[in-house]
Amino acid sequence: MSRAEAVREVSPLWTLGLFRSELLTTFRRWRTLALLGVLAAVPVLVGIAVRIETGDGSSAGGGGGGGGPAFISQITNNGLFLVFTALAATLPFFLPMAIGVVAGDAVAGEANAGTLRYLLVAPAGRTRLLLTKYATVMTFCLAATLVVAVSALITGALLFPLGELTTISGTRISFSEGLARALLIALVVAVSLIGVAALGLFVSTLTNSGIAAMATTVGLLITVQIVDQIPQLHALHPYLFSHYWLSFADLMREPVYWDDLTKNLGLQALYAAVFGSAAWARFTAKDISA
Repeated sequence: MSRAEAVREVSPLWTLGLFRSELLTTFRRWRTLALLGVLAAVPVLVGIAVRIETGDGSSAGGGGGGGGPAFISQITNNGLFLVFTALAATLPFFLPMAIGVVAGDAVAGEANAGTLRYLLVAPAGRTRLLLTKYATVMTFCLAATLVVAVSALITGALLFPLGELTTISGTRISFSEGLARALLIALVVAVSLIGVAALGLFVSTLTNSGIAAMATTVGLLITVQIVDQIPQLHALHPYLFSHYWLSFADLMREPVYWDDLTKNLGLQALYAAVFGSAAWARFTAKDISA
């Protein structure tokens, strides 16, 4: 039985059925599992590297470069800091690359496989199908971020002690509050990727080649981050979707600094609205022949 037939059979709950079908299809792909595996491996490698370095009697380092949050020097004191370090390490490239691959393949991959027109036979229609695709990509954003966070938490607990945390501001908070902030940071990181998800979905509507859509999305991601590092283009930086990504570090201050966090969330919402609307306009007018 095809996916389109399965969706049609649950017509009273066709929206839920379509979303469930998309989720199962996405998370059963070997490519998706490989991406999640790589993301889960990053915190393990970081934790082992820090453990080996400190075991040799040397310092773990003074913090991230390029203005990133200085969490890595705290890992040996508290394994929970590995969660923050891993998210800071994966956010500039690994996490958005994974999102770009999944989003870029969302529509173009169906067209390339010849299944897109059959999905449109289901009662969802183009608009609801596109919204379901975007919801699936956003679910993957959350899943990918939580994979990094959970892997880092387990690795940190195995390799380093756990206990009270010292915030960036120098105050002490309990482990339970630190764990709650870690979860909040993971959610903020996931939301920080909705702009990339919308961009990838828009690119996916422009072509029938899944590989071309994925490569274009990842290429745009790399280009934007390069532009964000060029001082002469500083006037553009506040409008780039990656500019405020590391603002999640402000959640580890006491009191929390909300300025850059709200700018980041607002910017992601703007990108989601602009490229989501562009994807809708393109997809609803597109001639589906595959």
